[in-house]
Amino acid sequence: MKHKYIVLLLILFTYNHLSSQNAKTQINQTLDTWHKYAAASDFKNYFSLMDKKSVFIGTDSTEIWTKKEFMKYAKPVFKKKKAWKFTPTSRHIYLSKNGKIAWFDELLDTWMGKCRGSGVLVFKNGKWLIKQYVLSLTIPNDKMKGVIKFLNF
Repeated sequence: MKHKYIVLLLILFTYNHLSSQNAKTQINQTLDTWHKYAAASDFKNYFSLMDKKSVFIGTDSTEIWTKKEFMKYAKPVFKKKKAWKFTPTSRHIYLSKNGKIAWFDELLDTWMGKCRGSGVLVFKNGKWLIKQYVLSLTIPNDKMKGVIKFLNF
């Protein structure tokens, strides 16, 4: 009887591990595809990967946009085929216990230099959608005093 419980526990552990790995693979694909759509100035598909009630937080302190506001800002940029190219160089993904919410952080090569993206995704209707994305500049600690002085903070 004891052996049956051990086998059952091993099966459940393996299933949970595989489910977690599958979710992380799907999340990586969602984020990579989202960045590719931006680089290709593909407005429709880019925004299709964001939840209806999502938020994009940009590098400027005034940039806290709902999806609708972000679409309004981005539409002329995408129309001119001048959207941004962010290339992920590393990423960490974490999942909630129920496997329906994920949060992540990633380092990106961008026109601004090295940036960090972070955010939250939700699993809805069989796919992962970006609920919140935060884009931040990364400033090496040894350069911070110079940046603060330059910006007059």
